[in-house]
Amino acid sequence: CFEVLKFTDNIQMEKNVILVTGGSGLVGKGIQSVISSDKREDEEWIFLSSKDANLLSKEETFAIFEKHKPTHVIHLAARVGGLFAHMGNNCEFFRNNMMMNDNIMEASHKTKVKKLVSCLSSSIFPHKTSYPIDETMVHDGPPHPSFFGYGYAKRMVDVLNKAYNEEYGCLFTSVLPCNIFGPHDNFNPLQSQVIPGLISKAYEAKKNGTAFEIWGTGAAQRQFIYSLDLAKLFIWAVRSYQEIEPIIFASDLEDEVSIKDVAMMILEAFEFKGEVKFLTDKGDGPLKKTASNAKLRKYLPQFQFTPTREAVRETVEWYVK
Repeated sequence: CFEVLKFTDNIQMEKNVILVTGGSGLVGKGIQSVISSDKREDEEWIFLSSKDANLLSKEETFAIFEKHKPTHVIHLAARVGGLFAHMGNNCEFFRNNMMMNDNIMEASHKTKVKKLVSCLSSSIFPHKTSYPIDETMVHDGPPHPSFFGYGYAKRMVDVLNKAYNEEYGCLFTSVLPCNIFGPHDNFNPLQSQVIPGLISKAYEAKKNGTAFEIWGTGAAQRQFIYSLDLAKLFIWAVRSYQEIEPIIFASDLEDEVSIKDVAMMILEAFEFKGEVKFLTDKGDGPLKKTASNAKLRKYLPQFQFTPTREAVRETVEWYVK
């Protein structure tokens, strides 16, 4: 692996080819949207979907790298689901994500990619820890038992980033976003994350005149990040972030909201007037996963996050259309 190529406005320099896996998903679509208004002449962006290559296959992964010859990679692709999709499927989630990540990393190493930025998840946080958690605490205990397979597979990205750097000098790093939502999300209630699942339920409840059901008590608190905000931060990371250590991309601590509160924001956006039921026999998952963004704020003290209520409204409007 080579040292990272510095991005400048010099159009005579070598063009940087940025390959984005999972390019048709939530964050990939967000990056496409943001980069369309932030184009640079020395950059070529390529967004992959599952139709382009099966990243569980080493042969197909190496073939797509050979085809596009990326200088930089943003690795977003993953086998992922909501809390209830993970429960009972931890072996599958662990093996699939380990295979995919190993293929991407080895292809990046062998083809001399200058920087690889992988997307981690708040699922890697220790189940029992103090809050707010920061980047130095990621490995301080097992992840929540509901999704330990996915959590451990994502943790291994950080381990391999350090190993590839130590052994080969690769600039492989990772970012750790809090709960992401926005246009192009997976809105299947049985597979989705919190906000898209609630949006789908609210839409159906309003359309059918039925009660809106929230699994659990709604007491669990979460930080959420709008996909377009996260896209801007990923673009900054591939251009400017040069540490091997991960960096948390999370909203500010005061922006943390309960599941109940975000559900009410969704119902407000739908102008829903029906009955609301809390299914308290269902699990809440971890009650807190608060993450510190102090490291991010040292790099980008002026970055402005879209307020959750505004981002929820925009997402609902996109979903309805």
